[in-house]
Parts: sequence; C-alpha cells; structure tokens
Amino acid sequence: MIMLAILYISLINSIYTWSRSDRLVGSLGIMIGLYICSQPAANAVDLLFYKRDVLQELSRVWSGIGWLALNLFVLAIGWVVIVIGATRLTGRIT
Repeated sequence: MIMLAILYISLINSIYTWSRSDRLVGSLGIMIGLYICSQPAANAVDLLFYKRDVLQELSRVWSGIGWLALNLFVLAIGWVVIVIGATRLTGRIT
C-alpha cells in the first residue's frame, strides 16, 4: 500500500503530462488514497466492534502496538494521497 502511494506521488507530473487533465490526476489520487485507507480502516472497525477485548491485550504486547502503529501510518499515508488528489482535482498547483 505504501509503495502504491509512493508510485502515485512520484508519477503525478508524468500522468499530467500524458493526460493534460487535472481531473484525471486528482480522481486517480482520490481513488488510490481511498484504496490505501480501506484496509487499515477495516482493521480499526474490526478491532473496535468485533474484538473489544483484543484492545486491552494489544496494550500488553509490543507486537500488537507495532501492528496498530503500522495501521495508523498507512492510514495517514492514504490520507495524504487523498489530500493531494483533491488538491489536484479542485485547482492547479503551481
């Protein structure tokens, strides 16, 4: 997921050069960002609603804290891609 975000961010200008459309670049960024955020968000919903007792166990286990931190990191990366895509969709960055 993180590699997909890095690929999109690194190819923004070449996609724009190819298509000459900020709408396409922005829409693609929003869709990729939502895709990136989907798995960590699903994990969070699963953790909050279906496995309530697991949250207490995560605080005792370092690997559980690492898993939670990685999910939050991927969610933040996806959010950055969504913001970049929305910015490209609504107006040209100079």
